[in-house]
Amino acid sequence: MKGLDGLVIPGGESTTIGKGIESAGLEPALRAHHEAGRPILGTCAGMIVCDADHLGFIDARARRNAFGRQLQSFEADVAVEGIGDEPLRAVFIRAPWVESQGPGVEVLASYEGHPVAIREGSVLASAFHPELTEDPRFHAIFMAMTTTSAREREEETAR
Repeated sequence: MKGLDGLVIPGGESTTIGKGIESAGLEPALRAHHEAGRPILGTCAGMIVCDADHLGFIDARARRNAFGRQLQSFEADVAVEGIGDEPLRAVFIRAPWVESQGPGVEVLASYEGHPVAIREGSVLASAFHPELTEDPRFHAIFMAMTTTSAREREEETAR
């Protein structure tokens, strides 16, 4: 994972993703990426994989399938801090929500009183799938984090 400015842990099935990380021996590289302060975006199952009960990259606990199973998947407009006044159309597929979070975790969006987008340090996580709409604003948050991180590393190297 050397040379990556940012890393996306996508949606899917969190248990399968965890087993894949284990079988491929990726955990040390993922931890090194995180410890170096390089940005990570976890979406849906990726949020679960990043939480305190799994890789521990963010001081939060996600509740799996919190909004229901596959048949309860839905879309909703969600206000997301930092992307402007217009709500973001969010696609929730067997989505988690944040069950609890530590004091350093910033809640960027909630739905029906449950946090669904959070950020702590170099980790950004969402319960929804921002890649399933044509709205780039949530990804723009991650890209800004990645650009800032890369620039800071370049400046540090130049010193």
